[in-house]
Amino acid sequence: MTCTFTALLQRFEQKGEKTGWTYIEIPNHVSDALSPGQRTSFRVKGTLDALVIKFVALLPMGQAGGADSAFIMPVNADMRRGIRKEEGATVRVELALDTDSMPLSPDLLACLDDEPAALAFFNTLPKGHQTYFSNWIEDAKTVDTKTKRIAQAVTGLSMGLGYGEMVRYFKKLRND
Repeated sequence: MTCTFTALLQRFEQKGEKTGWTYIEIPNHVSDALSPGQRTSFRVKGTLDALVIKFVALLPMGQAGGADSAFIMPVNADMRRGIRKEEGATVRVELALDTDSMPLSPDLLACLDDEPAALAFFNTLPKGHQTYFSNWIEDAKTVDTKTKRIAQAVTGLSMGLGYGEMVRYFKKLRND
């Protein structure tokens, strides 16, 4: 099922934990049609104007959303550049439930193949936790940063550390 509607790009300003977020409100009838009864985040795919989107999370807002909205969709800088719009503009939204598996970093997987202990631990992690590692690596802006993150991930996984534990471990090393 696909739902189409028009939404206004808004900014949190001082309303949310992360000020400055740009987002759109998802009408209740849309979120109910996409995933009936859902009260936790879920992923969607579709288009914003002509920009194709996938693996985008709708986040529950509870009382913070408008009267007709229990979910929001963050619209990051790449998405705003893709539609060439900012706060206050309207956008045509077409959404469907995204049930595709999140792809894992091929570079991380290739390196894990060379480290059996790290790969074995990685395979015991829930898919969402594997995705934390993958997204962190793929979000690197430079090859040097990506290489450093892969090395840290493989080392941390070899030590049996989950994503959060690994980040704290290397942060502590950096600060000592």
